[in-house]
Amino acid sequence: MTAVPAAEADPTSRRRFACDDRLVGRFMLAAILWGLLGLLAGLYLALELVVPALNLDLPAITFGRLRPVHTNVLIFGFAGNAFFAAVYYSIQRLLEARLFSGRLGGLHFWLWQLVIVAAAVTLPLGFTQGREYGELAWPLDVALAVAWLLFAVNVFATIARRRVKRLYVALWFYLAAIIVFFLLYIVASLALPFGALRSYPLYSGAGEAAVQWWYGFGMVIFLLTFPFLGMMYYFLPKAAGRPLFSYRLAIVHFWSLVILALWGGAHHLLHTAAPAWLGAIGMAFSVMLWMPSLAGVVNGLLTVRGAGERIVAEPVLWFLITALVFYGISAFGGPFISIASVNALIHYTDWTIAHVHLGVLGFVGFMIFGVLYWLAPRVFQTDLFSRRMTVMHFWLAAIGALMYVFPIYAAGLLEGLMWRATDEGGNLVHGRWLEVTELVAPLYWVRAAGGAVYILGAVLLLVNLLLTRLRRPASLKEEMREAPAQMEDDVPPPPPEKDLENVVGIARTIDRIARLHWHQLWERRPLRMARAIIIVIALASLIQLLPMLLIDSNAPVIEAVEPYTPLELAGRDIYVAEGCYSCHSQMVRPMRHETERFGSYSRAGEFIYDRPFQWGSRRIGPDLHRIGQRNPSVLWHVTHLRRPTETSEGSIMPAFPWLLEEKIDYEAMQSAVAAMSALGVPYDELSGDAGEIAREQGRAIIERLRDEDETYPAADLEDRKIIALVAYVLRLGTDISNVEPEDDGLLIGALPEGGAR
Repeated sequence: MTAVPAAEADPTSRRRFACDDRLVGRFMLAAILWGLLGLLAGLYLALELVVPALNLDLPAITFGRLRPVHTNVLIFGFAGNAFFAAVYYSIQRLLEARLFSGRLGGLHFWLWQLVIVAAAVTLPLGFTQGREYGELAWPLDVALAVAWLLFAVNVFATIARRRVKRLYVALWFYLAAIIVFFLLYIVASLALPFGALRSYPLYSGAGEAAVQWWYGFGMVIFLLTFPFLGMMYYFLPKAAGRPLFSYRLAIVHFWSLVILALWGGAHHLLHTAAPAWLGAIGMAFSVMLWMPSLAGVVNGLLTVRGAGERIVAEPVLWFLITALVFYGISAFGGPFISIASVNALIHYTDWTIAHVHLGVLGFVGFMIFGVLYWLAPRVFQTDLFSRRMTVMHFWLAAIGALMYVFPIYAAGLLEGLMWRATDEGGNLVHGRWLEVTELVAPLYWVRAAGGAVYILGAVLLLVNLLLTRLRRPASLKEEMREAPAQMEDDVPPPPPEKDLENVVGIARTIDRIARLHWHQLWERRPLRMARAIIIVIALASLIQLLPMLLIDSNAPVIEAVEPYTPLELAGRDIYVAEGCYSCHSQMVRPMRHETERFGSYSRAGEFIYDRPFQWGSRRIGPDLHRIGQRNPSVLWHVTHLRRPTETSEGSIMPAFPWLLEEKIDYEAMQSAVAAMSALGVPYDELSGDAGEIAREQGRAIIERLRDEDETYPAADLEDRKIIALVAYVLRLGTDISNVEPEDDGLLIGALPEGGAR
């Protein structure tokens, strides 16, 4: 059945209006251009993992700096622009009203592109906040939020002038995405600026970890899932020429996702220093998310039932149906990896990377490709340039996506099993970290090949769209549509009382709920629906985050843990700028194979001064939380950073020779310390200038270097950034270096007698 039948009115009461599709074409081309650039960056990153020489000793293209460019350009450039194109096209048809303001839409378009360009410039330069999916410098956060607000105003103003009273299913998903992503981004991006492009987040340690994965998981749901489910509900029935299979199933799909989505992010914190209750909540709700996702897949696939001839003839449907299949697989994989025992095996491995790319390349990518192919002839008012190129693109994209995800799933499973493998005596079988890296290297090659095939398909799409655009008429005509002169009340009347004469009490209530008249009323009142969405996500957010941010017991005080010195703080900023968190975690989980390999497990109280937190989500290199205990050699770290293969044969880590040449900015240290102090870090007792204190500590590190190797030209490194970075690395894990892993005193915040840094 159709979700919302159009209201029929007397023909004399209808009026004509023109659809404004100029913006749609702009966003379409921007989406594929940014998508192609983001995919090329991803391919280069994949190749850097198998040919480290491709880092070229150039700061801007090292793996750590280029990775956030890849993710942000694809999220905001590829997915974001495609979402805007789909919304601006479909809302005018669904609401039977012209877009509220073309000028406002134009401002939104150019500001959004400016943000992405600025991100592509600043991230390679090392200006990052160091939080996954939240790396943009604070001015770009502000600009992105303003651009999103312009978009929201245009959409809500168009809804206000609508000629169809009830909102169709696709609009529910659009509205939820617009509202919730904006709120998520604002809360997660709160920071204290202390420079033109530098800032520290308001949250720290375990509290920030909770906020980060509340935002990170919510962003995946409300920016990379909800918008594309809305596109599915609009474009799939259009392309298939069939009505939506089930309106009621769509209601179940939508509201169950809204209710459950923001509870699931904490499964990323299982087995970490975060409280166990938080991870348990994340696991439980993530598992429950499987069923509503299945409802959406079933609703979409049954919608195209009976459209066999059109499916064979229309490649657009191939993309849309394949996207649904990938969505179903990804929706099953997410709950699977959130199970505690599974998470213990595959967290920090390539399995997570495969899961994310299954959703992005498969669901998001194929949905965007299908929608762009459907829009192109309608927006450019001419036939698509080449159907054959479309068919070729489909097969290249399908083969490329599968070539990418299957080897990386295998790599992740191998990594998890090999990291924990022990012999009969309980000793680690693969004690040398690079043994595992070398084993999975062939799978990385296959991943890179799959990415190249996928990109080739995207190139065909770009060529097809550009050639279609060149064939458009000299002057595009706005599509004319007829809309009711006044909104019609298309809500069916309630059932006659006689039909309910045998239904009493709670049975009567259940029957009325099942008939969904309450939801039809909500569909006529968008503000009421928006309020309901906000209330639901606010409850989920406050219940999880307030205890983490306000209750001290969630981060027990460990007296031995002190703030970073000015030099260590500067070194930490360099660590973040270089993107070291992309490859190294700082979280030793309480598991035998991890404590054997990395040292004592991590406690929440150790991270209270960490802004941003650095727990990580992937280990290409080993965990570093106890590196200052395990390897306190200044010479080793300097040599390793200058040329990793000199200390670790076969290492795929990029070299950082510029850190031996660039000077430390001692003048900026005072402002960094002042910002941290304003956020509550106890620097009040710091006597003297931060820069001078840092110089003194730097000289001490130089002396240690001379003691380790008298022939090393240590004087050449004075005032160089590598000294600050080494100071930070040597600090890691030393606050509680005298505490044994089995000592539970720290779990309740009590430091054993005599404990010290």
